[in-house]
Amino acid sequence: MSHEDTRRYKWNTIPWRSVEKKVFKLQKRIYRATMNGETTKAQRLQRLLQSSKSAKLLAVRRVTQDNSGKKTAGIDGIKSLNPNERVDLVENLNWKKAPKPVRRIYIPKAGKKEVRPLGIPVMEDRAKQALAKLALEPEWEARFEPNSFGFRIGRSTHDAMKAILIAIARKKGGSFVLDADIKGCFDNIDHESLLQKVNTYPRMRRIIKGWLKAGILDKGVFQKSEAGTPQGGVISPLLANIALDGMEQYVKERLEEDLFQAQKARSRREGLSAGNNNRRRAKDSMTIVRYADDFVVMHRDKDIVEKAQAVIEEFLRGMGLELKPSKTRIAHTMENLDGKIGFDFLGWTVRQFVDNKAALGQKTLIKPSKDSVKRHLRVIKDEVDRKKGANQFALINKLNPIIKGWSRYHATVVSTKTFQYLRNRVFEKLWNWACFNHSNKGKQWIKSRYWRRHGNNNWRFMTASGSFLMCHSDHNIRIHEMVHPSRSPYDGDWAYWSKRMGKEPTISPRVSRLMKSQKGRCGECGLFLTSEDLVEVHHIDGNHKNNAYKNLTLIHRHCHDQVHGRKAA
Repeated sequence: MSHEDTRRYKWNTIPWRSVEKKVFKLQKRIYRATMNGETTKAQRLQRLLQSSKSAKLLAVRRVTQDNSGKKTAGIDGIKSLNPNERVDLVENLNWKKAPKPVRRIYIPKAGKKEVRPLGIPVMEDRAKQALAKLALEPEWEARFEPNSFGFRIGRSTHDAMKAILIAIARKKGGSFVLDADIKGCFDNIDHESLLQKVNTYPRMRRIIKGWLKAGILDKGVFQKSEAGTPQGGVISPLLANIALDGMEQYVKERLEEDLFQAQKARSRREGLSAGNNNRRRAKDSMTIVRYADDFVVMHRDKDIVEKAQAVIEEFLRGMGLELKPSKTRIAHTMENLDGKIGFDFLGWTVRQFVDNKAALGQKTLIKPSKDSVKRHLRVIKDEVDRKKGANQFALINKLNPIIKGWSRYHATVVSTKTFQYLRNRVFEKLWNWACFNHSNKGKQWIKSRYWRRHGNNNWRFMTASGSFLMCHSDHNIRIHEMVHPSRSPYDGDWAYWSKRMGKEPTISPRVSRLMKSQKGRCGECGLFLTSEDLVEVHHIDGNHKNNAYKNLTLIHRHCHDQVHGRKAA
């Protein structure tokens, strides 16, 4: 056995269960210390975690093995590490070594002609950032506002939309909404303001400052990084969340008197008792829901929303940021403002309608936005066009993940009619594809060749061998339960979090069923699966054609690699 084989065997036999338990134990203590206001104790535990061998192993595994973007190179050209190199990286992580500049790449924005700039650190800096995140995230999960949902473990876009629904559903007459976007958030955050807000111990501050000031290499040209935390870094989303944290509290404190007076005036107009007029209730009458750098402000009075916009602009200036005028507007959930009723957020349209049968005389409907539907159809059309001349099986394999992913994302809102519309539009595109491939054949021949009976459906796009295309309307609408505001994965209540994982809207029914049968635990290491973990379905007998549930188990990706590593050895 060669030296490299020995090191591979060593990596694949690392006791990951023990490693993760040690790291989480420290993270849980950091979280609890922060919740109790014991800042000194929390920072002492962060230093301990930062120097922990288990934390270093976990950080390296996450950036070299778990992370789906692990094969993107930094300026050193290294895309991936073999097991031998992973061990070397763990043993040679050097905090005194200055960080290298990030490599600038550009990726297209989904469904748009614009591009998004990313800054890709080298592998060593990625591992250090992952290690710093392991130490900082538990502290900030104890601090973050409850209505912050983006880039946070255990929280999703569906939770953000549920928070919006709760905020507006019981407000008679609808609400005014400030729908806003921050201009170049990741690229413009003021470094000094961010470092002051992180307010960590000196060593961690120096490390973070080094990453912020490392510079950018764009097509071989070096640029100083005077502001911003480039997207693409492991720790960048956490730092952006820290920069924007406190917005809701800041606005409510600045507008406390305005909110109270608005509450009193509304009580007089609606003939409500004076008992409704207290400052806590007045503060709760305004809600700010933020997902990363997108947010909405909701209140029943337009002047309050306008004042909130001015206060938010003041808050953002303190971090070197500003609102993007083209994506900032005041809307109303029931009334027509500037030619539009309602607002779009995270791919959905939120509107309220008069309904005399409802208790409050209104109903709230959240549907997939028109832009989201158009972008989705454009993606499908492009894929169908690219597969002209290809066989049916190849087209089905390409379209199924696209249709499944989009439909699962939107299955928690009022999407039934949208799904039916998309089913018809996809049929048109597939029919045109089939007619193009067989321009000399009749309609009956084309139908019998590509559409077959499947259950009660006599028009299922399906191969002779039984592979078929999923329809949008195959997905049932289901209610999403919002995460409890006070909950965090670092509270250690794995029963609660594993149950939520099994109900995550975007996972497949097969994964959901396995999650439930395994009670939220990995079938290999026995640890609870979290929303940050990449999970895979493992075929116990090694036969990938045997998809019987008794032959399947849900395990971590690294556990899957470990299982196959042992077999190879």
